[in-house]
Parts: sequence; C-alpha cells; structure tokens
Amino acid sequence: MSEPSPSDMESSPCLLPGPWGSRGDDAEPGEEKVCAVCGDHATGYHFHVMTCEGCKGFFRRSINKGVRFTCPFTQSCPVTKAKRRQCQACRLQKCLDVGMRKDMIMSEEALRQRRALRGQRRLAREQPGGLTAEQQELISILIAAHQRTFDSSFSQFTHYRPAVRLYVPSPRPQSPPQPGIPAAWTPSLQLDCLDEDVLPDVFSMLPHFADLSTFMIQQVINFAKEIPAFRSLPIDDQISLLKGATLEICQIQFNTVFNTETNAWECGQHCYTIQDGALAGFQQIYLEPLLKFHISLKKLQLHEAEYVLLQAMLLFSPDHASITQRDFIDQFQEKVALTLKSYIDHRHPMPEGRFLYAKLLLLLTELQTLKVENTRQILHIQDLSSMTPLLSEIIS
Repeated sequence: MSEPSPSDMESSPCLLPGPWGSRGDDAEPGEEKVCAVCGDHATGYHFHVMTCEGCKGFFRRSINKGVRFTCPFTQSCPVTKAKRRQCQACRLQKCLDVGMRKDMIMSEEALRQRRALRGQRRLAREQPGGLTAEQQELISILIAAHQRTFDSSFSQFTHYRPAVRLYVPSPRPQSPPQPGIPAAWTPSLQLDCLDEDVLPDVFSMLPHFADLSTFMIQQVINFAKEIPAFRSLPIDDQISLLKGATLEICQIQFNTVFNTETNAWECGQHCYTIQDGALAGFQQIYLEPLLKFHISLKKLQLHEAEYVLLQAMLLFSPDHASITQRDFIDQFQEKVALTLKSYIDHRHPMPEGRFLYAKLLLLLTELQTLKVENTRQILHIQDLSSMTPLLSEIIS
C-alpha cells in the first residue's frame, strides 16, 4: 500500500488494522495500538507513524515553531507516557528516530481550511430536510466560527501561571465551613496550630484559573467576531453583548470537554475538577450547582450544531444594558432559537427529543444564576491581583 501524501492528510486513522480499516497483516483485528514515541494509546498514523494525540500535537508544534530544544542531561532521557514531558529535546528526537516526517506537517491555514471543509461535508451529510436554507446557512456559519476559534485540545493554552502555595498569616474563621468542603479546602481555616510545611494550598489555583478564564474569554471574543451579524453591530453594542454573555458561553464551550464518568474537564494536558475550583477560592454554594449543570447538559448528548446555537442564543441577548440595536438583536436571537428548535425536532427522534428544547431553556436559566454567583464570588476573592485585565473587564 502506498503511503499517504502530505497534501492529503496529517493523520490517517483509516489506515489502521482491525476496526479502523486495513493496513496489513502485522496485527490482529481489534488489537490495541500503542504510540511509537511514548507507548500511550495510539489513535492512528500521524506524520507517517502510529502515535497518540499528545505526541502528534507535540511534533507539529515543535516543528512549526522551529524551537531548538536542549537536553540538560545525556540526550538519552526515557520517553514514556509518564515522563514524556520531562525532556522535550529527547521527545522530539525520538519522534524523528521512529520516522515522523516534517514534510507531512500542514500549515495552520491549511489545517483551518481542511477543518472547515470537513465541517461543511459533515453538515451536508447530517442536515435534516426540515430546515430552511437560511437555517442551514446559519448553522454552517456558526459551526465554522466555532471550529476556527475554539481550541478543544487547549494546545494553545501555554501562557499561564502554575498552581502555587500562597502564604496565609494565621487567619481566624469568620464563619463555619461550608458543608461538603474538606477542611483543607476552606480558606477561612484556623492555621495557628499548623507548621508551615502542612499549610493547605489556600487559593493555590486562583492565578491559574484566572489565566484559563482569560484564554477562554479570548476565544469567545474571536467566535463572536466571526459572525457577520455580530460584526454589523456598533462597537458599543458588541462590547455590551460580550460583557453580558461571555462567562456563560465559556461554560457552554467548557461542557464540550466535560467527562461525566470522571466529573472532570479534560483540556488536553490539563484536567480540572471541582476540587481545583475550591483551591481557587470558590465556595460550595457555586461549585455544587456548577457540577450539576455540566452533568445535566452533557447527558443530553448535544450535537455540535446545538452547542453553537446555544452560544449564539446567549450572545445575542437584547436584555443586556446599553444596547442600541435592540430590535435587530432580538430578531436575530429569535431566528437562532427557532433554528435550534427545528434542528432538535428533526435530528432527535421521539421520545428522546420530546422535551429536549425545554430542558435546554431550563439549563440556560440555571446558567444565568450560576453566572451571577460566579461573578459575586470572584469579586469577593481576596487576591484580586491574580485577575487579568480582560477578566476584570468582563466581570466589571
């Protein structure tokens, strides 16, 4: 069998044996594939070699950025699933040693074009006949905007402050701990009797969460700018819409990476839980409903079209303050809502879809309550110096 052309694809899972397709007689059908670089579970042939998604992304980023890594040891560091991030130089060299090819890496523009084309083809295959041409075009625009701006692997989330232990000078409890929060997570814990070595990591995740929120806010802003109806609005209306809806849209996007089996948000190399939220200073009165919201939304098993329509419904809300083009925004939101209802009616057969639209409207109401509590808690967290200017602007 001939090798895939660099112009055709960066990865080709269809060439795998067993359930993936046919490539040869070197493996039994259904046999688990392992990454030739680190030994993790492989997802297909990437740049000519069977690798995992992590090593595929690492190789592409390293080559595209032209980074020269230096091994601080003897250039023979072990590259395993557990240790692959310890030495980038040895990991890149192993990528090359096992045969990963630089010439098969596509440019970012070519990747964007390919994703957009795949999205259009998938939409053409799945589009229900009950939607009007205008509704189909709206969905196509929103999906393209989402795919161009949302980094589902969080591979671009590289500039952030790590979790650090903050010094807390023996605070006295102002109120009883919130039920359900372990004592080590309670910022008001009395620490007089504890040695410095066993201080809890109070607020240790706050700077990191501020950077994560800023990263996601910027993606929402870029998503909005990709929508022609949004760009047609006066700049003051654009700002008002973004300030009113960005935090809610972030939660909708965050739900796409939520795992209901582990109750964790899996963001590429990062994985977040409710416990991390407690270490950022958030209280249980916000964290418990937040987790419940994400579980409920994820269990609805929404399609990509439904996720982006929800985001557009939140963005184009005529109820935000200082709106001048209220009628236009109201009409566009109604168009989005009707498109979502039509899509659900034709893509979710009974009884599955009977109450799906109503459930989504209830969840959006819950999301509004969560946003209010989230903003209140952010404004009351002591270390506001951890906030970024963009985050401060959104919650102001």
